[in-house]
Amino acid sequence: MSRMIGTVSMGVRAPIIRKGDDLAAIVVGAIQSAIDEGSITPRDRDVVAMTEAIVARAQGNYASVDAIAKDVRQKLGGETVGVIFPILSRNRFAICLRGIAKGAKKIVLMLSYPSDEVGNHLIDWDLMDKNNVDPYKDVLSEEQYRAMFGYIKHPFTGVDYVEYYGNLIRECGAECEIIFANDPRAVLAYTKNVLNCDIHTRQRTKRLLKAAGAERVFGLDEILTAPVDGSGCNPKYGLLGSNKSTEDMIKLFPRECQGLVEDIQSRLLAITGKHIEVMVYGDGAFKDPVGKIWELADPVVSPAYTAGLEGTPNELKLKYLADNDFAALSGEALRDAIKGAIQKKDGSSLVGNMAAQGTTPRRLTDLIGSLCDLTSGSGDKGTPIVYIQGYFDNYTND
Repeated sequence: MSRMIGTVSMGVRAPIIRKGDDLAAIVVGAIQSAIDEGSITPRDRDVVAMTEAIVARAQGNYASVDAIAKDVRQKLGGETVGVIFPILSRNRFAICLRGIAKGAKKIVLMLSYPSDEVGNHLIDWDLMDKNNVDPYKDVLSEEQYRAMFGYIKHPFTGVDYVEYYGNLIRECGAECEIIFANDPRAVLAYTKNVLNCDIHTRQRTKRLLKAAGAERVFGLDEILTAPVDGSGCNPKYGLLGSNKSTEDMIKLFPRECQGLVEDIQSRLLAITGKHIEVMVYGDGAFKDPVGKIWELADPVVSPAYTAGLEGTPNELKLKYLADNDFAALSGEALRDAIKGAIQKKDGSSLVGNMAAQGTTPRRLTDLIGSLCDLTSGSGDKGTPIVYIQGYFDNYTND
């Protein structure tokens, strides 16, 4: 092997993006600068990725809490609204909840337990067992919750989300009742008008509610699907994937960005002569073993990507080959035998092949987007562009 380094993921610095900026020119310019200074030597099948935040910022895809309130009021009637299964997040959901509360007279807030959809815990499993609570059937009032579990604060943020969300709703002028349940149909005992805020289970939740007699059912993905008084919007995902911008504004998930990734790919080909894949990424899809939080609060990891990123890995497990098929070999003979096995792959699926067991047959965009999210971070690194090399290499590539 003449090349010792395999996959490399590099954060690329960029200027602060503002509404109306030519993002394609900025991304390509940043890559060109990295090439000029010798930090990158482009190769075919490299990947350039940019965080969804800078795409939405360049698009100016923002909306006010008043725009949310108006849309909620029009769609759900403006009286008592059941708001069910929100995630526990000051950045992701609290700003949306302000708008929702301003669009109703009363909010029945139904929280899932022991955790929200992405793993933020309200209740410890052991405490729940100690109090003989069955999360599959028990519906708890706020009083019952407090009596059994007290005032629990999130381990990372130090926030009591039950108190925080309740106060937020009341500050916006709505009455608030909080319950805890995991069956979406439980909210129908309080109101027939429901806004379900779950992300990845939203279609099932809507189906169950409608079958059980709900009168108006909307998901967060159906709020701000079109502009309200000139606001931003997202026709496909609505409020899903949004983030707090200011105390009164949200930044929505980027819309219509397929043309952007294809434009950047074309410009990179023109300046490098290499076919480079391009994608937009948001949250990665992985679970923190300490906090138990599943990172993916966006509706998808990647809302747009070039064609070469479609599909899943099709890989052999080297240690399986070494321990089984070629157990009697070592040194150069082992290396050559494994290379030969890899070279025999014909592009057909290896699903069910024992030599592929333990590989990760997730979508390429989910895997690469997760790598990008970890590389760029969510703080002050200033690297909203990520350049990846060697991701599609294997043991045979020299």
